Amino acid sequence: MSLLAATRSRIPQRSLPLTVLSSPILHRLSPRLTRSVKSEPAYPGHIPLGWFENAFLAVGSAFMSLADPRRADMVAALGETTAGPVLPRLLDRMLESAEGRRILKVRPRINTNTIDMAALARLPENTFGHTYVTWLERCGVTPDTRDPVHYIDDPELAYVMQRYRECHDFYHALCGMPVSVEYELALKVFEFANLGLPSAALSVAAVVRLNAAKRARFLSEYVPWALRCGSAAQSMITVYWEERWAQDLGELKKELGVWDPPSPKWRRPLSEAKEAAARRVHAAELGGQMS
Repeated sequence: MSLLAATRSRIPQRSLPLTVLSSPILHRLSPRLTRSVKSEPAYPGHIPLGWFENAFLAVGSAFMSLADPRRADMVAALGETTAGPVLPRLLDRMLESAEGRRILKVRPRINTNTIDMAALARLPENTFGHTYVTWLERCGVTPDTRDPVHYIDDPELAYVMQRYRECHDFYHALCGMPVSVEYELALKVFEFANLGLPSAALSVAAVVRLNAAKRARFLSEYVPWALRCGSAAQSMITVYWEERWAQDLGELKKELGVWDPPSPKWRRPLSEAKEAAARRVHAAELGGQMS
């Protein structure tokens, strides 16, 4: 999710950041530095990079992400080009966990084609699945806007990054946090403490975009919560969220070692989101009767 995820479903996704790689600066450099194609693509959508290209894209995407947090492609590129040494450790964590091994075997994806949102809305209100679909309605977002991984060479590590990316909204729902910049940054600190991904820490530079009051609250309340909670919680990459839909939210939090953050401010009342979720169920039932 980009740092302004509240608008992500309304902003058309731009093409891949190949304009960065095709910069005249790169073409004037020695081919030994750029090595535009290291190898054949290892999986669909894979774009192999030389070490200099990777570094160039990392720096460029960092600046562009800060300048325009709505550039989801640049936020994604920053995550991929800086994750190198961390992904193998996350893979090891998954391999050490029974749930993590099942995830790696099945390789589930998270989008509206793979998840029955109406079924989640029919679950009891105290369940994680119902909480998640209500959170989507309340924030006006969808899981279908995640960029695919392009710049990680190893297919298994690429999936680990994709899994991390697609599970981000679950952390929002679990912690009950909206998608504005202030709360995105808080979850990035949580992710850094829990997973260690450099891009999560780098994203905190966007704190300069907050006004003085929000910045003060972020630093005094949300950062301490995120560091303590993220460090104490179970590694989020090992959780098979799709197996937890029917689990009581409070029990899930207790099991994972997660506690609530300081109370956030929501723009949309919870009652409206619940009504929207109920309409989703009704529409699905009507569609089933007609088919």
